[in-house]
Amino acid sequence: MSLEDMRTPEGWEPDSWQRQAVSQLPVYENQAQLDAVLEELGRLPPLVTSWEVEALRARIAAAQRGECFILQGGDCAESFADCTSESIVSKLKILLQMSVVLIAGLKRPVVRIGRMAGQYAKPRSADSETREKVTLPSYRGDIVNRNVFSPADRVADPELMLRGYERSALTLNFVRALLDGGFADLHHPENWDLAWVSHSPQADEYHRIVQRVADGLDFFENITGETLGTARRVEFYTSHEGLHLYYEQAQTRFLPHRQCWYNLTTHFPWVGMRTASPGSGHLEYFRGIANPVAVKVGPGVTPERLLDLVSRLNPGNAPGRLTLIHRFGAGRIADELPPLVESLQAAGAVVLWMCDPMHGNTETTSDGRKTRRFDQILAELDAAFRVHGNLGSLLGGVHLELTGEHVTECTGGARGLTDADLGRDYRSQVDPRLNYEQAMEVAMRIAGFGQHRNG
Repeated sequence: MSLEDMRTPEGWEPDSWQRQAVSQLPVYENQAQLDAVLEELGRLPPLVTSWEVEALRARIAAAQRGECFILQGGDCAESFADCTSESIVSKLKILLQMSVVLIAGLKRPVVRIGRMAGQYAKPRSADSETREKVTLPSYRGDIVNRNVFSPADRVADPELMLRGYERSALTLNFVRALLDGGFADLHHPENWDLAWVSHSPQADEYHRIVQRVADGLDFFENITGETLGTARRVEFYTSHEGLHLYYEQAQTRFLPHRQCWYNLTTHFPWVGMRTASPGSGHLEYFRGIANPVAVKVGPGVTPERLLDLVSRLNPGNAPGRLTLIHRFGAGRIADELPPLVESLQAAGAVVLWMCDPMHGNTETTSDGRKTRRFDQILAELDAAFRVHGNLGSLLGGVHLELTGEHVTECTGGARGLTDADLGRDYRSQVDPRLNYEQAMEVAMRIAGFGQHRNG
């Protein structure tokens, strides 16, 4: 992407979003405190660098050409309490395990993007909630307020943005140290083993895949006499929903050597469906930053609206700039995705298509707990590959909410979890996630999509 492609749109400033309609933004009672926090955030070092951001843009452009595949996954919403070495390692391990399966099955490189180090804000369907005739503001994630249902905890606290920045920095520092130390070395995938490998019904198949990858590396290095450096240290990027625009704006920097603005809280921010309406403050903010960006697309989005969105966020039609993450649900994707794909094909729009098979398949059990049916998640993935394949399009990645732990939040999978099992270890404060075993099943399913795979 050239400097000309990245030039700042006319009339755009990091705070120009404040002149547009903005939803999902907390209301702070103390403006002076908010201003002080934002000023401090603006002075703190960036969490990521522009060259990392540009490297990811190049990888996304390669995925648009079918040369690699994007695996994006992590928590629906991070919590400050889960910023521990064990939690971070487990997330990294499951993404590495899934990626080695995908590499073996898809026969192409896999780019790993973690929904982590900043996924602290969550959109809500209502501004308030009522329990036993008491109404309080909704919990909007640890970066905004606290989950405890009390008046003091539900007040939006600007200081939590500083805590979110600190937890993000700690997470990124630890991930980088692990990767620099060889933790992701494909020659030693046994370092990534999680408990499931010893007892999962798919353990044998996973070990066969790992051995096949290791044998392939040995064969290449033996006949060439060279060490495959990319197998020893993988690239890893972070992403989060750019929901809390005060926080995003505070870490938006103009870089003179590139002559453009970057959001340096993350490599890859995205816009959710609730904030992607025409003329929204979120789209206004996103159109001016030089990061590769993504937008969630689902039911109700027309071809005309999608074309308008694409023209706003990527007017130069630059490769690697824009990703569309579709999330329709298993029952709707076959009818609603094709018109969108065809409209962009006709317009010659350059985008990366990703499938989020999670959000369109969320439902509520009889006791009020959110869950997702594993067979519906697989059904939407299957349909996504089939639709893109039939239209001559490329499905370049997946976007999953998952954890490396043995939670019971989504039903189904190899162990046949039912609604009755959900209470056994349901930890998510917001949306249900695939546990590590279910996540690996998804990776194996994608790797085995022979007739539906692109390229």
